[in-house]
Amino acid sequence: QVRLVESGGGLVQAGGFLRLSCAASGSIFSINAMGWYRQAPGKQRELVATITSTGSTNYADSVKGRFTISRDNAKNSVYLHMNSLKLEDTGVYYCNAARLRNWNGERDYWGQGTQVTVSS
Repeated sequence: QVRLVESGGGLVQAGGFLRLSCAASGSIFSINAMGWYRQAPGKQRELVATITSTGSTNYADSVKGRFTISRDNAKNSVYLHMNSLKLEDTGVYYCNAARLRNWNGERDYWGQGTQVTVSS
């Protein structure tokens, strides 16, 4: 049984800082890429940032220069450092493990999400 557990969300003022963490646990051989997605009220889920097992990163244009994604392969964990937060960064942030391989094969997994609210 694979679980992804996020932490670090909360309420912060615009211009502030938050750090999200996500740890994958259970039967895991390898994870191709890990990342963060977010969903604002009334909108579709969108990519925020991803990072491969070799450290290659990809960011949404809206967060470039403000957010930094990092990963600890030994801990099957991914982090998102969010600086200069804006009101439009508000949403539920979901952790994703893409192409996670274990005894059951290979598939994507999602966390349950953590709320990030940026206030003025």
